[in-house]
Amino acid sequence: MKNVFFNRSRLFYFFTLFISIVSYSQDTIPSPIVPDTVIIDTTVVDTIVIRKTQEKIKHIPRGVNLTNPVISFKRTKPLKDKYDPFRVPSFWNKENTLGINLSEAAFINWNAGGDNAVSGLGFLKIIRDYKFRYFKWDNIVELRYGLNAQEGRKIRKTEDVIRLSSNVGYRRDTISNWYYSVQLNFNTQFSNGYKYPDRDNPISRFMAPGYLFFGAGTSYISKNQKFNLYMSPLTQKSTFVLDQDLANKGSFGVEKAILDDNGNVLTPGENHRLELGILITHKWEFNIAENIDANSRLNLYTDYLRSFGNVDVDWELNVKMRVNKYILTTLGTHVIYDDDILFDEVQNDAGVVTDRGIPKIQFKQVLGIGVTVDF
Repeated sequence: MKNVFFNRSRLFYFFTLFISIVSYSQDTIPSPIVPDTVIIDTTVVDTIVIRKTQEKIKHIPRGVNLTNPVISFKRTKPLKDKYDPFRVPSFWNKENTLGINLSEAAFINWNAGGDNAVSGLGFLKIIRDYKFRYFKWDNIVELRYGLNAQEGRKIRKTEDVIRLSSNVGYRRDTISNWYYSVQLNFNTQFSNGYKYPDRDNPISRFMAPGYLFFGAGTSYISKNQKFNLYMSPLTQKSTFVLDQDLANKGSFGVEKAILDDNGNVLTPGENHRLELGILITHKWEFNIAENIDANSRLNLYTDYLRSFGNVDVDWELNVKMRVNKYILTTLGTHVIYDDDILFDEVQNDAGVVTDRGIPKIQFKQVLGIGVTVDF
């Protein structure tokens, strides 16, 4: 009887163990295992655990163009200046250009005829621009001088320019391209100018004339600094004629000398003339094609007091075609109209001027090939 009870107890123990193992292997929350002496709770929990199935790997055909990054140096251009990692940041923009243009013609036993000739034009351009937030200060210095030597005649001047420009601007915010500006311009020349072949009577000298413009207005300057428009409703124009002989003739608009009947000077001519008027200047640099750039400079001025509406024009256009870093070809035109500069003066036998002449359009065209160095 004892063995039978022992066998039944063993059988019950193994049955309970089997039920527990089966319950833990299902997808439901298993019931806790309790000893034989504890009454099992028959409460059923209806919680089901759902396993997320793994997504299938998509098959990508070999013909699809994948967007993999590709490194190419075909469109990469070399740096103009060598990169300097230790350069201190500066708000100044500096440009220095020095160059010389040459042209030459030589003839030996040339049936069509011609004279040997050589021309040279040297130029220097210095730019210093400062820009920080609301404040901007632009400065330009341009110097040009050219000579021409031709067989059978003396050397003649072909170019003579001294030009200084300074513009100070202030804007109300860092987004606007409009500035309140004060501008100063100065123009003159290096040496005497003649109406060839006459070399005895110069028609211009250093500071005869010399032009000084000073005024205030507003400027529109593009972000890339290539476009600059300045408009001033109040600008003073000073014309200097420091050569007394030219001043006595009344050249360039100054008051001429008062002479007696014999041509003797009673009152010398004035060396300075003051005007007050409107000034508009425009500078524009733009790209025409690869390695071909153009720049335009235009000055318009009219005087309030003496000849309002009579506009003085000074327009210069240059096209630069760069062969390489040093070789540069320049095609330039320059147009000037100033009613104070007169031509075709008429004098009588005594040398007294009877007709001062009339103003005319002045035009100059230059083509040169030369060497330029940026430093």
